Amino acid sequence: MKDLSYNPGNIEKKWQEKWEADKLYRSVIDNSKPKHYALTMLPYPSGDLHIGHWYAMTPSDARARYMRMKGFNVLFPMGFDAFGLPAENAAIKDGIHPMKRTRENIIRMRKQLRSMGAMFDWEREAVSCEPEYYRWTEWFFIQLYKAGLAYRKMSPVDFCPNCNTTLAREQVWGDDRHCERCNTPVIKKDLEQWFFKSTKYADEFLNFDGIDWPPTVKTLQTNWIDRSEGASVIFKTEIGNHDVEIFTTRPDTLWGATFMVFSPEHPLVDELTTPENKAAVNEYKVQAARQSDIQRGAVGKDKTGVFTGSYAINPVNNARIPIWIADYVLMSYGTGAIMAVPAHDERDFAFAKKYELSIIPVIKPEGQSEAVVGEIAYIGPGTMVNSGMLDGTKVNTEKGRKNPSIAKVIDWLQEKGVGKETVNYRYRDWLISRQRYWGSPIPMVNCETHGWNPVPDDQLPVTLPEDVEWKPTGESPLKLHPTWKHTTCPVCNGPAIRETDTMDTFMCSSWYHLRYLSPHYAQGPFDPAEYDYWMPVDTYTGGIEHATMHLLYTRFFHKALRDIGLTEGHEPMMQLRNQGMVLGEDNEKMSKSRGNVIAPDVLVNKYGADTVRAYIMFFARWEMGAPWDSQGIEGAARWVRRTWTLFTDPAVQGASLPAATASDEVKKNLRRKVHQTLKRVTRDFENFDFNTIVSGLMELLNEMYKAREAGAAGSDEWKEAQEIYVKMMAPVAPHIAEELWTEHLGKSYSIHKQLWPAVDEAAAKDDFVEIPVQINGKVRDRVKVAAEASEEEIKSAVMASEAVQKLLEGKEPKKVIVVKGKLVSLVV
Repeated sequence: MKDLSYNPGNIEKKWQEKWEADKLYRSVIDNSKPKHYALTMLPYPSGDLHIGHWYAMTPSDARARYMRMKGFNVLFPMGFDAFGLPAENAAIKDGIHPMKRTRENIIRMRKQLRSMGAMFDWEREAVSCEPEYYRWTEWFFIQLYKAGLAYRKMSPVDFCPNCNTTLAREQVWGDDRHCERCNTPVIKKDLEQWFFKSTKYADEFLNFDGIDWPPTVKTLQTNWIDRSEGASVIFKTEIGNHDVEIFTTRPDTLWGATFMVFSPEHPLVDELTTPENKAAVNEYKVQAARQSDIQRGAVGKDKTGVFTGSYAINPVNNARIPIWIADYVLMSYGTGAIMAVPAHDERDFAFAKKYELSIIPVIKPEGQSEAVVGEIAYIGPGTMVNSGMLDGTKVNTEKGRKNPSIAKVIDWLQEKGVGKETVNYRYRDWLISRQRYWGSPIPMVNCETHGWNPVPDDQLPVTLPEDVEWKPTGESPLKLHPTWKHTTCPVCNGPAIRETDTMDTFMCSSWYHLRYLSPHYAQGPFDPAEYDYWMPVDTYTGGIEHATMHLLYTRFFHKALRDIGLTEGHEPMMQLRNQGMVLGEDNEKMSKSRGNVIAPDVLVNKYGADTVRAYIMFFARWEMGAPWDSQGIEGAARWVRRTWTLFTDPAVQGASLPAATASDEVKKNLRRKVHQTLKRVTRDFENFDFNTIVSGLMELLNEMYKAREAGAAGSDEWKEAQEIYVKMMAPVAPHIAEELWTEHLGKSYSIHKQLWPAVDEAAAKDDFVEIPVQINGKVRDRVKVAAEASEEEIKSAVMASEAVQKLLEGKEPKKVIVVKGKLVSLVV
């Protein structure tokens, strides 16, 4: 006798092996079908998949499967973002080479990824740490360099003076900013580093036309770029007569500038500091260097500063104003110098009050006879005063030239030659240098005669040496290697030195979607034919935490390559959707130290992948996430088992099936419920509402059990219900759906080649609808009417209601408003 028990381990292994043997999910160019490139963010090979990976990937897989059933030729690839600091830190700790560890981790994680039953096309796997991949990462760097988009300049890094090495952000610990290895206080140190001119595209980044991205991501990117319209103005220093450029969004307040503030790192500070102020200034510079930019710019931070002893000349009124340094002014934003207008800026006001600096109001508030210094800075509309010939100019709250006072002052500054209209961005060029080993080498060499030049294409890739020594201090082995950095100049063949910095790993992940197109293509980074068919990415899924880094970097990369002539179109990804986060059962972020990590392998062994997939899609709204619930998965397991039972019960399967005994009403209701569910599930797949997909299938299963009890099994309606149900289930739980479809319904292999069923709108319509009745704004009753009832028929049904008549107390309503099919409102 055939064993009809549900054994997910056997079923899932069986179908995964067959799908792979048959290359069911192999994606190839097919011009007879519309394409759909579905991409989910690739993992870092840490060694184990966690439940967060499943939460991101399995709903994305379900959506990709749905699109395939909709008739699209779907590409859904997978790979590994394999460079990065964790593997290097582990090598320093235990001596295991990052390449060895990374490859071992990939083997393990690849097996775990396969256990999901996802439709990944594994023949397109790309691994960023393999020379076959990073050859082209290096090649892209060279193209950007040749296009004038890569350059080198001095830039500060976090540096541990004891370990004699630079530190990544995550290696600086605590509010006191100490080295994670030796607890030494971290300082800032200037190094020559490589940058990409990503700011060239700042205005383009603010244009989201033609792409379907979440409003939150658009807002985050817009705020990160922080475009400001205003003016650049030149102040002169008394010492040295230096031009000091400042940017201000409020040039109309220039006459109220009573002091200047420089960043402690400003290159003129040492020259401008007078001998009697030198000690205080130097001490303050040391303190500032020990803080991060975030700490220095914190809104609630107490503002501190030191007077340099020098003065500058305000160009609009020739006023002599003192020059201070303060840590809240950053060299990484603007010019590293600001004018301070304490009467009309809260931060400047607090600073001026603290250090007893002059405060001159230059905007008279509306409705006041004169401008006075109050208890707080005045930021609002009014009239310009104390501003020479521009007195009386109206001031509003608009930005840029929409404010008449700003427009008039910009024109005046340009006429006088002391300033110009300017757009400024908080967004900065992309610093890509990393003083690390485990990253893609920067393919540049430096010759004393010819300076920096790219490595010739025929010498790519510049591979990482394997015979490296790991220092406990964390110093880069590339810098210390006895031979690797020594090479020849591509211009003169004389001796030259390789760049020993490696690239930011975000460089690798900025183009991985292109390498998936042809991961073994040797003539270029991607096969042009594959690019022309598959690009752009149609749907991209991943965490919102990447909004201002990876997602901006990949947009820059695409736009820069477009201008070079390597890519097409304005954007790389047309639709973006973000998943939320799975928290631990203690409502905290999962971490090994908290002991609240959920291991999916354990769950798969206990329940099967289909149940884990179903629960992940069911337990939370995908874009929001929620705490994990170990008990909740039992509900998903029960649903899968009940589905199995209903479809494999001999009493309702096979040739011995008795003739259907259900009434026409039962069969009609079953068909209505099936097509109503199909309509909702279709809509929910389109909208990424995975939780309601599973709940809808659970509800329909209950209705099918009731229909079976009422004798519907064996009817045409029952057979249709079975087919549609398994097709709707297939993207969520692909293994059991394949087993039921092929082995128990006797349909042709594979269900994952079937088309998505079409909704029968007529069958989905209700015969009757229940409409709420409001009286003076409160719901007082509900009436049941025919779904096609006219407005008059609905009114008659409402007025015939005993509950309504009782509440009306014999009065005629003044007004009856019918919102057809939704609401009736009576005003009495």
